[in-house]
Amino acid sequence: MNTKNQFKSNSLNVATLFIFTFILSASLTFAQGDKLLLQFKGENGAGQGKNVVLISGDDEYRSEEGLPMLAKILSKHHGFNTTVLFAINPENNQVVPNYKTNIPGMEHLEEADLVIILLRFRELPDEQMKYFDAYLKSGKPLIALRTSTHAFAYSKDNKSPYAKYHWQSKVPGWEKGFGKKILGETWVAHHGHHAVEGTRALLDGIQVSAKNPLLNGVADIWAASDVYTVTSLGEDAEVLIHGASTAGMNAEAPINWKKSLMPVVWTKSYQIEGGKKGKVFASTLGASIDLLSEDLRRLIVNASYWGLGMEEKIPEKAEVTIVGNYAPTMFGFDNFRHGMKVTDFE
Repeated sequence: MNTKNQFKSNSLNVATLFIFTFILSASLTFAQGDKLLLQFKGENGAGQGKNVVLISGDDEYRSEEGLPMLAKILSKHHGFNTTVLFAINPENNQVVPNYKTNIPGMEHLEEADLVIILLRFRELPDEQMKYFDAYLKSGKPLIALRTSTHAFAYSKDNKSPYAKYHWQSKVPGWEKGFGKKILGETWVAHHGHHAVEGTRALLDGIQVSAKNPLLNGVADIWAASDVYTVTSLGEDAEVLIHGASTAGMNAEAPINWKKSLMPVVWTKSYQIEGGKKGKVFASTLGASIDLLSEDLRRLIVNASYWGLGMEEKIPEKAEVTIVGNYAPTMFGFDNFRHGMKVTDFE
């Protein structure tokens, strides 16, 4: 090869190396710059100035789909500023509900006025969990949906101070963990036949006659999620809605009266050591597909007002029209939408 050709070849190699390095660098920069949470600024509505953080993180009921939809309703129709957090695989910044040890953005709980969760068997690092613990100590309101009764599961060798949150904790004062201590119940069993029977909500007649504002505009809820077993909720718990198992997976399915009714929506107070007293709205409903029910969405919006001490501002029939497109995935393990980034839920 002559000198001229060798120079040309070397120049091409350098140029190729430069282009490759540039592309790799740009790819890494883009990955590092991936959005890890969603935020929606409140528009007109009674919730202006209030911050709501919604934390998704379950591997079955598609909270990564349902909670962003609720956030948009709260912001668009009711004026709340909302932030949605997700389970993120840090290797590629994809939303991976099965990734149980990472929910970035937990520091936003420091500015939260209300937190809404749908979690299942999470084992978050102390650096993230400390914000959740501090939020509960503040005594601020909490809305907990579906599998949040068993939100946390710590391995036996985990010496974290937050291992007491484990759903079967034996720590004195934290027996059966976060679910029992904060919500009133941990995971017990499927009372309804899972994925075969749904839930028909039966509103408590006393609550309706007393015109409980939490039930404003709530008349008809059917959910594909089955009824959970609830053994006891504590002395100060107030059951708003009982659930009956339906002999089928559609809203027209008849009630299976061979099975007893179970609480599916209730309120109660909570308090942890060194913290202030707060209040909880809990429901064993809340899968993304359940939220096709207009009145279930309305109930959660009402609960948001209630949690923030804004009962007198709960509308007679809250606006809960879905913002944008919403096509929820049927619940199930490993059937989440693979390869999704946070912006795909925007």
